Amino acid sequence: METVAAPAPPRWRLVAWLVFALALAGLAYAGRFSGTKTPNDLAYRWSSSVAALVQYAVMLGILLLISRGLERREAFALRPPPSWPRAVGLIAAALAAIWTASAVLSRFLDATDEQGLVPKGWDSSRWAPFVAFFLVVTVVAPIIEELTYRGLGFTLVFPFGTWVAIVSTGVLFGAAHGLVAGLPVLAFFGIVVGWLRARTESVYPGMLLHATFNGVALVVAVTVGS
Repeated sequence: METVAAPAPPRWRLVAWLVFALALAGLAYAGRFSGTKTPNDLAYRWSSSVAALVQYAVMLGILLLISRGLERREAFALRPPPSWPRAVGLIAAALAAIWTASAVLSRFLDATDEQGLVPKGWDSSRWAPFVAFFLVVTVVAPIIEELTYRGLGFTLVFPFGTWVAIVSTGVLFGAAHGLVAGLPVLAFFGIVVGWLRARTESVYPGMLLHATFNGVALVVAVTVGS
């Protein structure tokens, strides 16, 4: 497994990041078990995009506080992979593994329906808020979530071992979505993207994979579901 060795950051940063990641998971599950029903037209509401942007802005602010004083290019793995052609091949393999696992597990565990973010069909009368939602889900979400888990989180956990970093950040990523039946699917997704982060030594391929996965899910939902 390829990765870049770096001095271990101060332990308090790891503790702060773990508290942050566990708080995200706790809030997600609290919302899940509160009994609040997710609207079926979430993707067609301006409020969904605005709320998501506020959430991601807060997340980014917390990440910047935790990483204050560190070389952020290294802390967040904001460096290009050694070889983009090789990285693209790994992204394709990772996507194939994720889609295959999702297809198999969806027979028993449906993360898409449980999360409630994917619309059931196309509503042309509300295309503008959908485009805004699409951009948030395919651009903003992959950037901030990858910076959180495969960026700073991976770097802080890495001194304990590459696979510890891959698995722990993957599971915490899955838990942050607040799902029960869908947790194995999302945790597997997170682990595969963590593997990609380790193999490419960069957070950018994971962002690209994440954006592709989310974008395909939304496009399929509004085309097949219509």
